[in-house]
Amino acid sequence: MAIRRLPETIVNRIAAGEVVERPASAVKELAENSLDAGAHRVEVAIREGGRSLIAITDDGCGMGPDELMLAIERHATSKLPDEDLFNIATLGFRGEALPSIASVSRMSITSRPAGDENAWALAIEGGKVGSVAPASGPPGTRIEVRDLFYATPARLKFLRSERAETSAVIEVLNRLAMAHPEVSFSLHDGNRERIRLRAEQGELLDARLARLGAIMGREFMDNALPISAERDGATLTGFAGLPTFNRGTASMQFLFVNGRPVKDKQLTGAVRAAYADFLARDRHPLLTLFLEMEPRIVDVNVHPAKAEVRFRDPGSVRGLVVGALKHALAEAGHRASTTVSAAALGSIRPQGGHQLSFTGRSPSGAMRMPLGGSHTPGYGPNYVAPVYNPSSGVAEAANSFYSPLDGQEIPPQDYGFVPAARSDGHEMEAPGSADHPLGAARAQLHETYVVAQTSDGIVIVDQHAAHERLVYEKMKQALGERGVPRQGLLIPEIVELDDEDAARLIARADELAELGLVLEGFGPGAVAVRETPSLLGELDVQGLVRDLADELGDLGDAFTLKEKLEEVCGTMACHGSVRSGRRLNTEEMNALLRQMEATPHSGQCNHGRPTYVELKLADIEKLFGRR
Repeated sequence: MAIRRLPETIVNRIAAGEVVERPASAVKELAENSLDAGAHRVEVAIREGGRSLIAITDDGCGMGPDELMLAIERHATSKLPDEDLFNIATLGFRGEALPSIASVSRMSITSRPAGDENAWALAIEGGKVGSVAPASGPPGTRIEVRDLFYATPARLKFLRSERAETSAVIEVLNRLAMAHPEVSFSLHDGNRERIRLRAEQGELLDARLARLGAIMGREFMDNALPISAERDGATLTGFAGLPTFNRGTASMQFLFVNGRPVKDKQLTGAVRAAYADFLARDRHPLLTLFLEMEPRIVDVNVHPAKAEVRFRDPGSVRGLVVGALKHALAEAGHRASTTVSAAALGSIRPQGGHQLSFTGRSPSGAMRMPLGGSHTPGYGPNYVAPVYNPSSGVAEAANSFYSPLDGQEIPPQDYGFVPAARSDGHEMEAPGSADHPLGAARAQLHETYVVAQTSDGIVIVDQHAAHERLVYEKMKQALGERGVPRQGLLIPEIVELDDEDAARLIARADELAELGLVLEGFGPGAVAVRETPSLLGELDVQGLVRDLADELGDLGDAFTLKEKLEEVCGTMACHGSVRSGRRLNTEEMNALLRQMEATPHSGQCNHGRPTYVELKLADIEKLFGRR
């Protein structure tokens, strides 16, 4: 069969299959065009998840009639003035989005350049271009995409439900909004407004944190650590959540390179490496990181949707991310997330398991309160008893009625409460200043929990988890100073691998040696293991090396070996720490608190669980209706 040139409409539809996978892909391309045009306002409207309508309006620079005709031609763009693919400073640059979308939909474009009196409109249906005509409209551009994929019906069968497609559009716009806090964004789905983000003012970091709080939630703002670092011409900024503020998935991790949302396994692996000491494998931190670097040292032209990038020096970028995150986590010290205390307060219930909730005032002005599961005899199950607030004089009289008589002692009762004691075993009023961050020890509950009083509340410490973390940090410090002890193999273990896997391991041989695993090349596609970490004892060398090779290929880091060492250290720390059930005296409890204050990461155990809970006095007063 003779070779022939495909018609332009077919070429555009083939390109559309790469660029426009679903409605969210079209929204991403069009919104990026708005941002590249200098817009300060981006308004999006969709119907049926974007199937029947996608409308994007911006206040960018706009286009004249000649530019409109060029804009819908393939590979026509204003974003490569020097025709240099190694110096890309915009989100878009291929010149494929508009013609690709227009080839599979009914598109109309209305645009008016700033300073012009008239707007101009152009309609394209299934790739067939109409003529430019005068129109009315404000400065900026409005693009309407109707009946997406009507020209390629097979693609419609692969779209998901309206709800799923709408969620994908929301995620795309949120990601773009995170990187551009100075731009306002809105999204309407035909029934209600799904996004309303105003343009943030002030310094860039403050504006970004406010925008992230609006998208990721107020809790992220309260538990985020600022990130700021620079290395080899690359700058990393953003915010990372405390280890105790974590999720079961990595869906709340957002990474940007030069303002572009990306999904990069090198960056993902670096994040995991930084949190490896603080979170279990199935828990993930919340964070948003912005990497700014010279365009010439990062290649964004490796994927049609521009979702992946390649770094000229991936090792330097990884070191920047890991170092910046670890430094921020170390600066946080013993701090734990605010959600820990909020969860503790939310778990508190009155005796009997019923939560009392005030529901308003009766016509007489008395408070009305549900009575839980039972009801007062003689009344229906929905009876609500009035609760009166007595005057202060009546309250004082009632308190005096229940106070013990002069000379009468209250018999002691065993509630598992141990008052603070001196080292000689005699009980005493616990001395010490409550001005310390974790306060002064006042008591021990059930020989497991230390209760300390702070200047504005109380702190409850899990003595075993806290001391386990302290011992673990000391072990890490000792290993860092003296290195991981190794044991030599009588006969080197030869592990056969693919050539690429062997090359990855040999390239990271120095790093692996620091962890106690010494290996070297042994001909094509094989490595020889000569020493292993002595802490691991007898182990499957073949399986370990193959797992390391897989992880280096997928994530760029050797997590298996680190996690095995950390597991051993964690076990040793667990057995060497203060056990639950041991009674501590005042000096021991205060010493534990002071060590926690001086030790980084002591706010969480090795798996990201909190070692202490802090309750503010104001929150405690609310529990008793004092506020």
